[in-house]
Amino acid sequence: MEIQNQLKAIAEKIHTLKDKIDTEESTKHAFVLPFINALGYDTFNPTEVVPEFTADIGLKKGEKVDYAIFQNDQPIIIIECKNWKENLNAHNSQLFRYFHASKTRFALLTNGIEYRFYTDLDATNKMDEKPFLEFNITDLKENTVHEIAKFQKANFDVKKIVDNASSLKYTKELRKVITTQLNTPSIDLVKLLAKEVYPGILTKRVTEEFTDLVGKAFNQTISDKVNNRLNAALNKETEKQQEEIVEKVEESKIVTTEEEMDGFRIVVAILRRVLPTHRIAHRDTQSYFGILLDDNNRKPLCRLHLNGGNKYIGIFKEENGEIRNPIESIDDIYQFEEQLLATVYGYEKE
Repeated sequence: MEIQNQLKAIAEKIHTLKDKIDTEESTKHAFVLPFINALGYDTFNPTEVVPEFTADIGLKKGEKVDYAIFQNDQPIIIIECKNWKENLNAHNSQLFRYFHASKTRFALLTNGIEYRFYTDLDATNKMDEKPFLEFNITDLKENTVHEIAKFQKANFDVKKIVDNASSLKYTKELRKVITTQLNTPSIDLVKLLAKEVYPGILTKRVTEEFTDLVGKAFNQTISDKVNNRLNAALNKETEKQQEEIVEKVEESKIVTTEEEMDGFRIVVAILRRVLPTHRIAHRDTQSYFGILLDDNNRKPLCRLHLNGGNKYIGIFKEENGEIRNPIESIDDIYQFEEQLLATVYGYEKE
């Protein structure tokens, strides 16, 4: 994904330059504008990316947001930027006012490293207090990159993003709640779980005891799940390695004889009148020497059985599969010209 490489380049740039950047304006030019460019918007086109966008609020005139991204002459994202050293928690109220005035559906608060995307899930045209998408550009996970890609110019779809925003927002909040409960289970949760397993009255002493037990049970359950996944992954890798070893052992037992290659050349000589030679391939196995059309196992032309006491050529007919025919020597392969050509014609009609 191209945007993933672009975001990675921005992260590397931040690592290199941030200690040399002291102002909000420098943060915009070094970190934020490259991010806007990565989304596919032309930062040099003032009709697409508008700097110092006016967002007048009631009687208060001249209020400006750092950038507004436009599509079809309408603002689709407003962006408020801060110095990379600043904590964003102190600045969302300012963006809250701009959001209402601009009539956009999306607002972005960023210091060039942390990014917080907001919309109006709770009340129309009123920015939510909490972002639905939040990330640190220097520590991106693959699923976050996919969410960022939805804001690209080529992918931008208001309805799709808003529909997905609800899921993102509440999933994030639930994860925070779950993390808190894992670390410090609430009394309500302890009582809820204890009632499922404890038949007696939940006195204060019993509840305190179960608080400790619930915490241990959570941690053991998570540990077991992690271990099960690791073991499953290790077993899968072990099986793969064993299969590769078996394949290598089997391959080492295969010896392609000169007689088999002479037989292959005879088949090529017969079929080259109707097939280019590059379409006729061979694969040797422990039990037979296979000759294939287009190196496709599902299109065998014939099989040569030359390593046993008796020699055979296996001819293929669609309804009967392989039919073995005894031969005295490889020169007898010429006697099966008609059958070999019929096999080719059968595949070419498909």
